[in-house]
Parts: sequence; C-alpha cells; structure tokens
Amino acid sequence: MMKCTEARFAMSIALFLWMGSAGCFFPLAFAQSKNPEWDKLVEAAKKEGKVVVSLPASNELRAAIERLFEKRYGIDVEPVVGRASTVVRKMVDESKAGVRYTDLHMGGSESVVTGMLPEGVVDALEPYMMLPEVKDPKQWWGGHIWVDNAKKFAYCTLAYQPESLWFNSQLMKAEDVRGFDDLLDEKLKGKIGFLDPRTPGSGASLWSYLREVKGEDYLRKLVGQKLALSRDQRVLAEILAKGNIAVVLGLTYYSYAPFIKAGLPVAPLPVPKEGLYVAGGSGHVVVLKNAPHPNATRLFLNWFLSREGQEVYTRAMHQPTRRLDVDTKWLREFGVLPAKDHLTIEQYYKRQNQSEEKINRWREPAAALARKLLG
Repeated sequence: MMKCTEARFAMSIALFLWMGSAGCFFPLAFAQSKNPEWDKLVEAAKKEGKVVVSLPASNELRAAIERLFEKRYGIDVEPVVGRASTVVRKMVDESKAGVRYTDLHMGGSESVVTGMLPEGVVDALEPYMMLPEVKDPKQWWGGHIWVDNAKKFAYCTLAYQPESLWFNSQLMKAEDVRGFDDLLDEKLKGKIGFLDPRTPGSGASLWSYLREVKGEDYLRKLVGQKLALSRDQRVLAEILAKGNIAVVLGLTYYSYAPFIKAGLPVAPLPVPKEGLYVAGGSGHVVVLKNAPHPNATRLFLNWFLSREGQEVYTRAMHQPTRRLDVDTKWLREFGVLPAKDHLTIEQYYKRQNQSEEKINRWREPAAALARKLLG
C-alpha cells in the first residue's frame, strides 16, 4: 500500500514539475503580465541576478524552485541550508557585522523568535507583499497570521497537525501506541528515539506539547525510558528504518521520505488520544534588513506566497499551506492533518505553539526542563 501511495505521489510531483516547466501555470503568469508595476519589478530583479534564500534542505523543493521560478524569471536562487540554529546564528552575526549576504529566511518559528527577533535583524514584511492574491487576507485560511507579537515581521504560511510520531512496522504495531502513556511501556525502554528537544525544532515542539498536556512528571518518566537522542534528523530516521529502535518522536515526513521510497518499514503512528499540537512547519518567512537583492527578494517572496509557490512548497515538503486555493486534503494519506481542512480557527489558536507568545510561555520553559533532565 505504501509503495503504491509513493508511486502515485511521485507521478503527481513529476506531472506538477512538468507543467511548471512547460509554462502551464498561466493564470499567475497572465495576471502578473497585466501589472506594469510587477513587470518593472521583474526587470529590476533580473538586473540583480539572484536572491539568497535560507530554506529547508529538500531536493524536491530545490528542484521545483529551479523549474518554476528560476527558469521563468531568469534569476538564480542561491540556497543556504543547514541546521536552523547554525544558519540563524550565521545570519545574525553577518547582519550585526554589516555583511549583507542572505536576503530571506524560511524555517521554524522558534529559531526566528529566539534568535532573530531580539537582535532586530529582520525587516517589516508586509511592505514586500505586492500581488493582490498575496495581500488579500481572504485568500488565506484564518487571514494573515503572524508569529511575532508585533504582527509584522514573521509570517506564518502553514498550519497542520504533523506526523511527528513514527514507528518501525516490523518491530511493533500501530495500535501498540494509542496514547502517550503507552510510550512508558517497559518493552519500549531503549527503543525510543527523540529529536533533541534542547534545541529549536519539531522535537522541541513535541516536548513542549507533552509538558503542556501530560506534565513534567510524565517527561521525567519518558526520559527514564533511555531515549536515543540526536540533533541529526537523518540519523534518527535511518536507525528507525534499520530497526535499531522501534519509535522516533519529533521527526516529520520529509526526514523519512527516502526510506519510504526505498520500501523500508517506517510509517506514521495514528494521532494519539491526547491529540497533537498545530505546527507551522518550516514555512515561517522573514526578510533580512538591508537585503542585498531587494527587488529579487520582493519578487521571490511574492512568488512563494502565491498559489503556485505555496503549491510547490506543500507538494515538496508535505507541509500544508493556509492558502484556500491550494488543495491539501491529499496529505491525510501521509499522516498530515491540514488545519484548514479539519480545524476551526479557534481550535488553531488554542493548539498552535509556534507564536512568540506561546514560545515564551510554553516552549522556553519546556526547553529549560529538557536541559535539566537531559544534561
């Protein structure tokens, strides 16, 4: 079943990218061609020649950007990839030293909130929004949602409940874990992996959610299960696929994609009875102050926030957009529950944990607890 699913997904990606390379996304291109201001921006961006974007390390995303953005506009997208904490620190240091290199960053919210906002290195983003379909809040589920308290620096493009609990189907059954308490079973001692919650990322998100719904005593007991910790997502996904451990907490689909495509026995666990938090994935976007390629930055940002750009990101990353004109229902087949398809906006605000307010109130204390318990 998983192989058939992956085959269908691969075919849809291939068709999607072919359509883009063939120029079949004519509605967006046509609308832009009727906008003299947009045409002027494109010409100015071409003169700059490139835009430097910090983005997730996904070959699918990079390939789609090359086919649908670079070839259309003749502008090179230079990627900056790496661990969020390292990349963010580098951007902050460069900015404070007066080095203008990176234009735009997209990633998780915690590294933005704790690493970039306090340093004052990001620009107000709304002035960069130019296309009507980007600026109109009615195009977005929940309207415009910002991560930062000031509601102007860090924009949230995604909203979903993630498939952050995965298991090896040769070592256990999906029904073995119906709730988080099942992870405390003696038979799982030494067989649980966890993306290190002491650093920003989906591991920290899940850890803070567990603290909120299960309490600190639960986390102490979970640590007693002799967790296999790593900050390297590839390592955790690989040892699960090889059967060295039975369950991994904190990784999302794109970490497992190569192993799923290879037919290895990894699959997402069903949503536990306690539910899951609502994430914004790697789709939080900020623009660096004094961006070295300001026109190319504006062009790329508007493309990324357009229907086409959000379709590209959703397909490549399996992280669903909030845009109402992009289909995300198909992601349920991969264990991802798009917020716009099954939650109310009130439920979203109750369960989300990526805003500056939630990070300060929940995630930072949870990270302090992780450092205390894990060393």
